[in-house]
Amino acid sequence: MESTYVLHMETQQNSGLQPDRVQMKKKTLNLLKNFLEAVSPSGYEGPTANLFRDEAQNFASEVTRDRHGNTLAVVKGTSDLRVMFAGHCDEIGFLITHIDSQGYLWLDPIGGWDPQIAQGQRVQIRGNKGMVPGVIGKKPIHLMSPEDRKRVVELKNLWVDIGVANRKEAQKLVSVGDPMVLGYGMQELQGDVIAARGMDNRIGAFIVLEAARRVAAATEKQDATLYSVATVQEEIGLRGAITSSFDIDAQVGIAVDVTFAGDHPGLGDAKRHVNECKLGAGPVLTRGPNTHPRLFDRIVATAKQHKIPLQISAEGRSTGTDANAMQLSRSGMATALLSIPNRYMHSPSEMVDLRDVEACIDLMAKVVLELEADVDLTPF
Repeated sequence: MESTYVLHMETQQNSGLQPDRVQMKKKTLNLLKNFLEAVSPSGYEGPTANLFRDEAQNFASEVTRDRHGNTLAVVKGTSDLRVMFAGHCDEIGFLITHIDSQGYLWLDPIGGWDPQIAQGQRVQIRGNKGMVPGVIGKKPIHLMSPEDRKRVVELKNLWVDIGVANRKEAQKLVSVGDPMVLGYGMQELQGDVIAARGMDNRIGAFIVLEAARRVAAATEKQDATLYSVATVQEEIGLRGAITSSFDIDAQVGIAVDVTFAGDHPGLGDAKRHVNECKLGAGPVLTRGPNTHPRLFDRIVATAKQHKIPLQISAEGRSTGTDANAMQLSRSGMATALLSIPNRYMHSPSEMVDLRDVEACIDLMAKVVLELEADVDLTPF
């Protein structure tokens, strides 16, 4: 099976460590676009999980889904060593809590929202008969007092207008509990940069899928059996990683998520806490208590050997990602966290660089392919 990406080396090199351009094949770019545009907030991940399943069936030894909703693509190896890749396929969103007499929808957030972002946004609602467009209402600035203009409206005071006249009309289209997300699709920008909502962490689910595809396509069979998992409900407490890690009982695990890019204005003192990770300079490997020291060293060595760009960040406690749940599963999993630098996280326009995506896929595949069955997993 041919590589997912074609690398084009240009004469002029940019300031990062990678080639100037990574041209993604049209078929793969469309798959990524479908991933990013699927309406799948936590607890409602079906559309993205089904995309993952359908694509994995093209190459995996086995594809299953557990009772929680996690989707597992298995690429069998030659030994009892088990490796787990995890990328959560949920995103932040909202759900309908009430439909009032005038047909306005009141909502509750799913996941961590910045309340400044939601007002006046268009939304997509997964309704009774398909997708329903709507708008989050906002009082016009002309009618606001000077004091109101300085306040951020609480999420509980926001409503959605779908253009109906009353509750009866609304209930033909939507129901209490229906999920919604902001109405933004994927946008290609300059070079290899793309923007979309839900990059956190649909890009991670895409990466673990493509890394598993690359392992399956390798000419030599790997020792480890790979379980590549699209986990659910990470945004509300790492829930899918907890249950899938327990079930797989892997000895080695790599979680893929996004991390804060430190290369844009407005960060101020926060820049010290994001290690100035840059778009286009490679995936970010976290070092700290949530990362197994031997696995960290192996990933760094693999990146150096194959000239794969890699950035390092430090975190002195649990990372708040699926890696935390994986590390603590059963008697413990040797765990690492790889992240894609992401600008404007938890906004409708999260930005990543496809060069970082390609480098992460390549690195993860090579780590698994070169992992020996008797690898020493004692940390020190």
